[in-house]
Formats: sequence, structure tokens, C-alpha cells
Amino acid sequence: MNEVVLIGTGGHCRSCIDVIEAAGSLKVAGVVGADDSDPQRVFGYPFLGTDSNMGSVFADYKLGLIAVGQIRTPRVRIRLYEAARRHGADFPVIVSPHSYISRRASLGDGSIAMHGAIINAGASVGANCIINSQSLIEHGVRIGDHSHVSTGARVNGEAVVGAGSFIGSGAVIHEGVVIGEQCIVAAGSCIAEDLPNGYKYRSGS
Repeated sequence: MNEVVLIGTGGHCRSCIDVIEAAGSLKVAGVVGADDSDPQRVFGYPFLGTDSNMGSVFADYKLGLIAVGQIRTPRVRIRLYEAARRHGADFPVIVSPHSYISRRASLGDGSIAMHGAIINAGASVGANCIINSQSLIEHGVRIGDHSHVSTGARVNGEAVVGAGSFIGSGAVIHEGVVIGEQCIVAAGSCIAEDLPNGYKYRSGS
């Protein structure tokens, strides 16, 4: 069975492990952390190295997954993704067996669809994205690279979420709305108009 290295050791890493174990097509080799000041196993999986010595880790393993969460900025996930790529890592698509992904939808390298996620026909999800638990990506939606659609969010038909954006828990994006790149949409928000690049939308704004 192919082994995958998880880059990150926090809460999102633990959720990724749960999805990978449930799917059963890959085995977790271990984790890579930001530093080795307090290396520890995560759910029993070994600490393989740090961000700074990923080259030696990916000399032994081929597959990686960015297992750091994303709310305020995608920079850390992008930096780690690009670093692992430079060291020869490939990024599998991870899909929970408890999600529904239309055979007419697509997910980019290194993206993960977590438990209860739904991605409907004609939708496309870029690389290194998190489609979190119980989120809905409706027909024809486009999600840019390095984005995070958080728990219970609803992105309705033909909407666009630009690269590096974050859609908070329970947020609703109306049909056809375009969210720019590097945007933040707060939990519980309802977005009925386009947002420009870099916009930080908070409930009531």
C-alpha cells in the first residue's frame, strides 16, 4: 500500500488521518512538523522530520499531503506545498468514503474532501484545497487552488471562489457569485454579491 507523509501536526492533521484511515487506499507513513523542539507521534504515527529537512523525508517517501489548517491566510499551506513539490513529492487526492463526489466533478492534486462533503456535477476544485466536513460545492462551482471551504458552508451553483480564499463555517455563497482571490468570508455569512480580491467579509459588513 502506498504511504503518504502528512506535513503538519495539529488538529487538521488529526482530521486528515481519520479520513485517510477511513478511505483505506493509502497508509500514513508519519508526520512532518514545523520544528523538532517537541517531536511527538500523532495518533501513533512517527515524527519523520521538520519543514527544513523535507528533502531527506521525500528521499524515502513519494507522497505528501499538506495537513496544516487555513483560516486567516493560505501562505503557510502554499509555502509547504511548494517546498514539498521542489523536493519531489507528489500529492494524491484524498476523498472520505463518507463524502459524495460526482464522477463529473474534479479535484486537484493534494486536495481533500472530508466526511460528509458533497461536490456535485461539473464542479472543479483546485490543488491543495480543503473541502471540509459537511460542506456543499454545487454544480458548476469553481474553487481556486489553496482554498478552504469550511465545515457546513454552502457554495451554490456556478459560483467561483478565487485562489487562496477561505469560506467560513456555515457561510452561504449565492448562485453565480464570484469571490476574489485571497478573500476571507466569515462563518455564518451570506454572500449575494461579488467580492474583490483580498476582501475580508465579516457578518454585518
